[in-house]
Amino acid sequence: MKTTNRPILLVEDDQVDTMTVMRALKEIHVTNPVVHLENGEEALLYLQDPASEKPCIILLDLNMPIMNGIEFLQVVKHNDRLKRIPVIVLTTSEEQQDKMSSFNLGVVGYVVKPVDYRRFVEVMRSIDAYWNISEMP
Repeated sequence: MKTTNRPILLVEDDQVDTMTVMRALKEIHVTNPVVHLENGEEALLYLQDPASEKPCIILLDLNMPIMNGIEFLQVVKHNDRLKRIPVIVLTTSEEQQDKMSSFNLGVVGYVVKPVDYRRFVEVMRSIDAYWNISEMP
């Protein structure tokens, strides 16, 4: 996703969706390491660990156990050390309230996961292309 090759943080509880993301990233030749965690609480622990490398981007599911994506965003986007990490919501939720809450909490994108694998690969290719040209602070 970025030439610095910092990790991508994937926060996703569904194993099939995780495998789909990993497969799509491999197919489009993204070489960044992927750190996969299954809920917002695990992701926060990772981000707050001084030994963990800060990710170049967070791909975030919303519907997860323990701490869901909105709860995760509420913490991350109010933390001065973490709030500038770009977050793209990658979810099955088409609920308007989820979209509004996500954007109000500072996500840079909201993508409803396509069911079709080819379309999913194209979505991931678009995300990758955008982050390769985007300038970060």
